[in-house]
Amino acid sequence: MSADRIKHKVNHVSLVVDNSGSMRKHEAQLVRVVDEFVKGLQEESDRLGHETRVSLYAFDHEVKNLVWDMDVKHLPSLRGLYRVDNGATALIEAAVKSVEDLKNIWEGYGEHAFLQVVVTDGEENASGFSETGQMHIRMGAGKGTAVLGTWLGRIQGAMDQLPGHWTSAILVPNSLAKRTAQEYGFPAGNIAIWDADSSKGVEEAIGTVKSAATSFLRGREQGVRGTRNLFAMGQDLSSADVLASLDALDTGKYILVPVDQAAQIRDFVTRSGHAYTSGCAFYELSKREKIQGGKQLAVAEKDPGTGRMTGRVFSGPAARRLLGLPDSEATVKPGDNPAYTVFVQSTSVNRKLVAGTKLLVIL
Repeated sequence: MSADRIKHKVNHVSLVVDNSGSMRKHEAQLVRVVDEFVKGLQEESDRLGHETRVSLYAFDHEVKNLVWDMDVKHLPSLRGLYRVDNGATALIEAAVKSVEDLKNIWEGYGEHAFLQVVVTDGEENASGFSETGQMHIRMGAGKGTAVLGTWLGRIQGAMDQLPGHWTSAILVPNSLAKRTAQEYGFPAGNIAIWDADSSKGVEEAIGTVKSAATSFLRGREQGVRGTRNLFAMGQDLSSADVLASLDALDTGKYILVPVDQAAQIRDFVTRSGHAYTSGCAFYELSKREKIQGGKQLAVAEKDPGTGRMTGRVFSGPAARRLLGLPDSEATVKPGDNPAYTVFVQSTSVNRKLVAGTKLLVIL
């Protein structure tokens, strides 16, 4: 008689963090928010019964592994491990090393998935430093240019060859860096922009990463092992999750109003014949948004065949957690979910509504 083998989900998360000289003003804060990111992985892994293992890398002109594939439950604080140096930015080399290292992990048993997230406040200017011996790459000449071209080919090849159960994402400082990241091979849906010039921007960046990682773990429960839309919220939301975690709002206590033209939210609600009170209206998440901590969320059911809303709406205290949104402020964009549309509570009187969307009003 043979016993059944336990089938368990194993997540390998690699966080690749810039520690070049420009990150010095963020050093202490980055340690704190990365520790919070790890705590979020711990809590969600415990809740789901997953095994999650974390690797940490830091890079300036050199790439250093700080932690290798350690059980998230035993991961120490980044304090004492992460230190900012005065070097440049070997972004490509760091991303390639993380991928190549993780490919050495044996996947014979268990259901494995891999998530790499790179966080940088600048653009590539140092990959191949150890090969050139000096910073020719930044000058764009001679041997340095050839080495950089080699590294560019390596990252494009690495990204093109990633299996379906791998996800590679990056946070960059501006639109130009986003286009460059796409040239490297990062999927557009796995690239997010953060404000690298402010302390608040650092917190928002890691909040975004934390939200994305939580969403990634929950997607694993639905059979999703890799995604090209990591930073989109609600894309993996399932009917089973909604019915188990949220409450159906009572019919007659809310309405869904089509927004026929751009308008301020209070004016639109009153013009529709309803009294406006702070927090009574939820706008449809239709574009990239910053969502503050404490804002309530709701989801409206859609007919997967037609894409039209059925009129059923669900909400409750668990909505933020279910959608992978941390308690702190985070920047998200809407995911493409055929069964649900996400709505976000507004407490502003002059928020501008987007024409062609809907507004959820609690009566």
